[in-house]
Amino acid sequence: MAGNSIIEGFWLPGLDRSEVDFEESCFGPGEQPLRLPILTPRSLEGLLDHLQEARAGALADRPLAMILDSIERACRLLTEPGEPYYEELVAVLPKLTGYSEPMIRIGLERMARGWTASALHAALAEEFGVPEVLDDFQRRAAGGYHRAYGPSLVVHIFSGNIPGVSVSSVIRALCVKSASLGKTAAGEPYFAVSFARALCEVDPDLASCVSVTYWRGGEEQLEAVAFARAAAVIAYGSDATIRDVRRRLTPGARFLAYPNRVGAALIPRETLDRASELARQAARDVVTFDQQGCVSPHVVFVERGGEVDGAAFAELLAAKLGDLADVVPRGAITPAESSTIHQLRAQAEVRGARVWASEGGTAWTVVYEDRPTFEFSPLNRAVHVRSVDSISEAIAALTPVSSRLQTVAVAGEEEIVMRLARQLGKLGVTRVALLGEAGWPAPHWHHDGRFQFLDLVRFTDVEIS
Repeated sequence: MAGNSIIEGFWLPGLDRSEVDFEESCFGPGEQPLRLPILTPRSLEGLLDHLQEARAGALADRPLAMILDSIERACRLLTEPGEPYYEELVAVLPKLTGYSEPMIRIGLERMARGWTASALHAALAEEFGVPEVLDDFQRRAAGGYHRAYGPSLVVHIFSGNIPGVSVSSVIRALCVKSASLGKTAAGEPYFAVSFARALCEVDPDLASCVSVTYWRGGEEQLEAVAFARAAAVIAYGSDATIRDVRRRLTPGARFLAYPNRVGAALIPRETLDRASELARQAARDVVTFDQQGCVSPHVVFVERGGEVDGAAFAELLAAKLGDLADVVPRGAITPAESSTIHQLRAQAEVRGARVWASEGGTAWTVVYEDRPTFEFSPLNRAVHVRSVDSISEAIAALTPVSSRLQTVAVAGEEEIVMRLARQLGKLGVTRVALLGEAGWPAPHWHHDGRFQFLDLVRFTDVEIS
């Protein structure tokens, strides 16, 4: 803890600090101390009153273009090297999350692409056609007019696995002109707070419509207040977290749930004439946030009959993971996580699998087996490689986990990707990406196959000729 200055881990405009006690707690492997308010149901009620009032005065009738412009300017402060907010995130997020500083820098650079006004407008246009339907009634092709209205208050229950998801969630709520209360996770309790502060630098009125803080899980009295006032709830986390939130919502609240998902990768035989480059791309997908995201591949299926076989591809992948370990080191992990990886290696060797592993630790692991099965990874850059007679055999191996499968990365040109996408879509896969880009969904993606904005709003129709 020595050398770590205390930072305020909350953004609560409208909070009367004289009426609230505070505590200091340390988070993450770097034991970063945060100062946090000890909220009570009464103080939370007051915060929610403030949010509703701020939304009515500063957000509900604000033109969308102005909202997007303020979001972009705030996000520039977070994602441009040299800006104080950026430099603070680069210093603090590794301590809080365990991710290496290079991984945080890469993450900020890639996330910035989806947080520009033009990217957000394009994502809104993808769903609404005319995004200005959020500003005023727009004529419909079938006749008449309609207008979209976002919920008055969105409550967000964040997870701590991927930095930046919390910021994207708050941004989406602002785009549909909703106030936000965000409950941060112990695994990443600060990024959304930093966004709210940056937003205040460029647009204090808009920042007054956002509140972000941490409280311990299981604080049912606080959550009862939040859920009772929420017009919509967005929750990220385990199946258990999603079930727990769902059972406590009021009947009229919209609920957008994002439970844990998994990914895989497919290497068709006709692409293996460039196996070294494909191995580099697959390694990049494994390295991105140390496989902690729902988009990360657990298994890479290699089709037989190409210029290299599955074992040779696994060896290439291991070499590329070793190279990347020097450039983008894996983040800190717990002794239990390290033990799980050691067990994976030992059990694989006992059953005759080939294992490539980093020397002197668990920085990366590749397990190769000549059998068409899906196996969950313990994450933290431990990946399975499987040989299959055909890509159809690989897709069959994915069928038992189809309900948990989100992203499949595919090697190949557009014709190959589209051919396989038709099969994967029928299986239930909600995102097909190019190998090497699995970790970075497009701003306009359908997260878990759903709308990002439309699922939040209601429409008013005017039926006149």
